[in-house]
Amino acid sequence: MGKKLLFYFLLMGTLAIACSPVKKQLPKPNVLLIIADDLGYGDVSAYGNSKINTPNIDILANEGVTFTDGHATSATCTPSRYALFTGQYPWKNKNAKILPGDAPLLIGENQFTMGKMFQSKGYKTAAIGKWHLGMGKGHPDWNKKVIPGAKETGFDYSYIIAATCDRVPTAFIEDGNVANLAKGDSMFVDYQHPFPGEPTAITNPELMTKLTWTHGHNNTVINGIPRIGYMKGGRSACWVDENIADTLLFHAEKFVTENKDQQFFLYYGLHEPHVPRVPNQRFAGKSGMGLRGDAIMEADWCVGEILAHLKKEGVLDNTLVIFSSDNGPVLDDGYDDKARELLNGDDPSGGFRGGKYSLFEAGTRVPFFIYWKGHIKHIVSDAAVNQIDLVASLAKLVGAEIPSDLDSKDFLKTFMGKNKKGRKSMIMEANQRLALRSGNYDLIPPYKGPKTNETGNELANFQQFTLFNIKKDPAQKKELQDEKPEILKQLKEDFLTKTKGYYNSKQKEIRLK
Repeated sequence: MGKKLLFYFLLMGTLAIACSPVKKQLPKPNVLLIIADDLGYGDVSAYGNSKINTPNIDILANEGVTFTDGHATSATCTPSRYALFTGQYPWKNKNAKILPGDAPLLIGENQFTMGKMFQSKGYKTAAIGKWHLGMGKGHPDWNKKVIPGAKETGFDYSYIIAATCDRVPTAFIEDGNVANLAKGDSMFVDYQHPFPGEPTAITNPELMTKLTWTHGHNNTVINGIPRIGYMKGGRSACWVDENIADTLLFHAEKFVTENKDQQFFLYYGLHEPHVPRVPNQRFAGKSGMGLRGDAIMEADWCVGEILAHLKKEGVLDNTLVIFSSDNGPVLDDGYDDKARELLNGDDPSGGFRGGKYSLFEAGTRVPFFIYWKGHIKHIVSDAAVNQIDLVASLAKLVGAEIPSDLDSKDFLKTFMGKNKKGRKSMIMEANQRLALRSGNYDLIPPYKGPKTNETGNELANFQQFTLFNIKKDPAQKKELQDEKPEILKQLKEDFLTKTKGYYNSKQKEIRLK
């Protein structure tokens, strides 16, 4: 009887295990990464700060994880995108700064990237929209295929703006080739010297029929708008600024449709509200806050359209959507579009100090939302998170291997809203100047230079190490280095240790005694 009873219990146990419900594993989702351009923390209505209504972006915020302390690594676009794609701090690459439109590819062809990580797990990948990471080997021949480019950094397909809309070339680049370039209409670009006989905003101001320049944008005029850099020919390929959003959205939706039956990773780089702000006519005057406000409404429309397309193609429920911005806001960034005059009391920085180009908080604190319909519950998280950690976190999500020497760390549970454990510290960067964010404190080292630049944004150039409590004083009005000497000493040591070989050797400023 004993043996029979033992057999009975073993059999029942086996059946119980076999019949018990198996915990369903979450599918590996598609990933849509949407990065706006110069969109401030205070430009999104979900945070309760903006007078501009952004209902589609708000869907991501109100139904997903809303981060109130989300950061780009840098206060300018090229460095922050470099960190986003590579998982490495941009200040470790001396060339990671705002690039001209004919700069060589900033990312090494053999360098690990987010795109390559997704490819390693069988994802189809695409980069559509703003690029600004260089192409080719420098001063490329735009009349031939430009290599290396997005493909060599992990994107199967690309339809990109080589640099920015205010820089030449003012044409889209599709898989390394200038799109729509007619035979016989050769394109030439130069950032040092104007082409003989070719008009500029200085020589022919009457050509500026849509926008005029305030600073820095007085070279070749295309589509009635003066640009940075000189361009000759290639007019058959030039975009119409008012249609840029529609064109990029078309290619983003096309990629989704063509790849809806397989896993895909789509980087969708919005060009709004970067200058020149020339939104489509259907948005003109809609915000009541001028061209910048209208451009933000256009960006929000783009988000709504791509979400609707995901739903139409039956893949919304299996697409993780990440929305953020490359850096903080700026008003007068080179064009007389009345962005400052038409603010109507709004604050694009959302109560934080500074903005684009600045080491103050608003330089890198940006909108940051993560949405996965049916899989992520809505929470508002005050965890300090950084875009640099998306590489490692998404690798964990899809089961990919990453190099051990990346600066990117795994915060998948935080990004998915499972906990609120954020970064203890991070090094922030603005035009190759560095600062430390540690807990509730911002430590800004001394730097030479003016208090503001031509945009009017404060740069945070102090004569001594300066300490702020960002939680108690988000506007960074009260300096604490004299009141908190022990904290100052500790953070100086931490900063100089983390940036050894970068801050001291490059800036040649005060060293820790």
